[in-house]
Amino acid sequence: MTTPAPPAIVLLSGGLDSYTSAAIARDMGFALYALTVRYGQTHEAEVNAARRVAASLGVADHVVIELDLRAIARSALTGASEVPKDREIDSGQIPSTYVPARNTIFLSLALAWAESIGAGDVFLGINALDYSGYPDCRPAFVRAFERLASLATKAGVEGNALRVHAPLLEMTKADIVRKGHALGLDYGLTLSCYDPVPGGLPCGHCDSCLLRARGFAEAGIPDPLLTEP
Repeated sequence: MTTPAPPAIVLLSGGLDSYTSAAIARDMGFALYALTVRYGQTHEAEVNAARRVAASLGVADHVVIELDLRAIARSALTGASEVPKDREIDSGQIPSTYVPARNTIFLSLALAWAESIGAGDVFLGINALDYSGYPDCRPAFVRAFERLASLATKAGVEGNALRVHAPLLEMTKADIVRKGHALGLDYGLTLSCYDPVPGGLPCGHCDSCLLRARGFAEAGIPDPLLTEP
C-alpha cells in the first residue's frame, strides 16, 4: 500500500521565488496546498500568474483568500504611492514597496490552514540575499515565527510544532534560477513585476524586474517571459 504524501502549505504569489520554493517542496515529496492572498495589490496579474503556477505544479488544492490590506498597510504595492523605478537596489534602504507585516499575516493564514488539515510544514519563497531590503525576509524572522507557532497552536502545544521552510533564504537570484531550471520549471508562467504594463507584461524597471533580470543574466539562462514570441 502506497503511503500518501504528507501535506504542506505553500505560499504562492505567482512570482519566480514562490514558484521555485513550491517546486522544491514537491521535489521533497510533499503534497502541495497552495495559498494565494489577494491583499489589495494594485494589479490582478499576480493572482492570475499564481493560478497558472499552481496548475503547473499539480497542487492538491489552491485557495485564493480575499484580505484587503489597503486600509491598514500603506505601500506602493497597495496603491499608496507610485512604484519606484530604476532604483539602486543594493542601497540597503527599505523601499516603499514594503507592505507592513505582509509575510507575518500570510504565514498566520498558512498556519491556520496547516493546523486545519494536519500539515506540519509551510514553505515560502523569501530570500535574504538578492531582495529589496524587506525586514520580513530574514532568517531571524523565520525562526521567530516558528517559535510563535509552537506557542500559538494546539498542534504546537501537543508537541507537533510547525516547520517553516524558506529554501531560497541563502540563495542568490541566479542560484534560484539555476535551481528552477534544474527542476524543469517554466518561468514563462510567472510574473515578478510590481507594476506590470497593460496586458500583464513586466515593466522592466521596478526592483523586482531588475532583480529578476540580474538573476537570469548571472545564471546565463534566458528569461522565457522576455524571449517568447
